[in-house]
Amino acid sequence: ETRRKGAGRRAAQLAAMRVPRGRTPVWGLVFVLCQLGPAAQAVEPISLGLALAGAAASALTGFISYPRLYCYFTECCLQRPGARAGAVLEQELDKKLFGQHLVKKVVVKAVTGFLNNANPKKPLTLSLHGWTGTGKNFVSKIIAESLYEGGLSSRYVHHFVSTLHFPHRQNITEYKDHLQMWVRGNVSACARSIFIFDEMDKMHAGLIDSIKPFLDYYEQLDGVSYRKAIFIFLSNAGAEKITEVALDFWRSGKRREDLGLRDMESSVSVSVFNNKNSGFWHSSLIDRNLIDYFVPFLPLEYKHVKMCIRTEIQSRGNPVDETIIQKVADEMTFFPKEERIYSVKGCKTVQTKLDFY
Repeated sequence: ETRRKGAGRRAAQLAAMRVPRGRTPVWGLVFVLCQLGPAAQAVEPISLGLALAGAAASALTGFISYPRLYCYFTECCLQRPGARAGAVLEQELDKKLFGQHLVKKVVVKAVTGFLNNANPKKPLTLSLHGWTGTGKNFVSKIIAESLYEGGLSSRYVHHFVSTLHFPHRQNITEYKDHLQMWVRGNVSACARSIFIFDEMDKMHAGLIDSIKPFLDYYEQLDGVSYRKAIFIFLSNAGAEKITEVALDFWRSGKRREDLGLRDMESSVSVSVFNNKNSGFWHSSLIDRNLIDYFVPFLPLEYKHVKMCIRTEIQSRGNPVDETIIQKVADEMTFFPKEERIYSVKGCKTVQTKLDFY
């Protein structure tokens, strides 16, 4: 009876053991052997060492060869499955993005559909356009976070800023070579890589065309498939046309929410293509229809700015004070001069202005 109770306690101890987060199952193996007491001690030291080494190698091999377990301990390419990533994306946009009904609709459908497609014919390419402070960087950040917990810090998300990474026109040939090498190398390591190109309106014309082959309908290039990668372009170019259409809608008494993608996507793409100050000027990416969606970010109205202020206050853990929200919103500059409908800087300076309160 005593022996049976002792065996029961030993079984309970073994059943309660768990592999601590961040450690390999090998440590669990060592702990088990230590718990075996006299039985393990009776084995010769050399034999025990060989047994431990063999068991450790076997455990480590099984650990690495089982992707879901391996990805529990380290970041993996496409950390979240498509359906889950799409749900996270939609939830975050609904909660944190204001005044951009077109963006929410297009981005959620485009990204979710692409991730759920096991055999896409080309990479997903999104071009986000609008004035500063309307949410372009914010949305690209949310897209990255929906796929990878590390977001913009993930090893599989690559962020280029034109004025930082490609500043000198005389080095454009060198930039083209480096950019091709960077895209090729990272997609080889992770087919579901994300590439974000910021300040496209400040990029030297012709540079972005160097990645045209990677965005085209090729099954493989030199043994590498780029079809599951995501390319996101951010630009202020086209903002004038977006504002023009939105303002005409407002002046005709139509609801902002009735604006559809068809009302401006074509005019935005033409405007960007013919803008000599844009990195997309006469770009083959547009000419060959390799941009899947031109996503317009509408200028933000007074009520949207107040939503941004309220959300920022809550994110700081402070009680919402409507008086402060009103004061900060009233300090923002709006245009056109007569109607004062749209915020000049969107929500970009909200954080800074709140610091005064």
